[in-house]
Amino acid sequence: MAIDVNLVQAVWEKGRGTQEQDISEWRKDQCGAWINRQNYNNAKSEYGWKIVNVKPGSPDHLENLQPFHLQNDFDIANDKPHCRVTADRSGLMPTQNVDTPHNTDA
Repeated sequence: MAIDVNLVQAVWEKGRGTQEQDISEWRKDQCGAWINRQNYNNAKSEYGWKIVNVKPGSPDHLENLQPFHLQNDFDIANDKPHCRVTADRSGLMPTQNVDTPHNTDA
């Protein structure tokens, strides 16, 4: 899929922002995994992310696209995310904020 920089930014903005981190740099995908804006398509990063078309047979238009961690995907047949990685909140209380984002196997 050939993607222009404006579309990459628009899809990035569809990721879930949190009050814990700067949303221009950090967001979460539908699985709750941390993704980092500068790591688009970076397989060497813990926070690498990709753009996934979540509508079967649909064109690559913004409304059909979502940001996902590189190890996560979308199960079109079951209409839900397929999560291999999620945010690591081990050792944190439910209301405690994350100081430094980390991911863990789901």
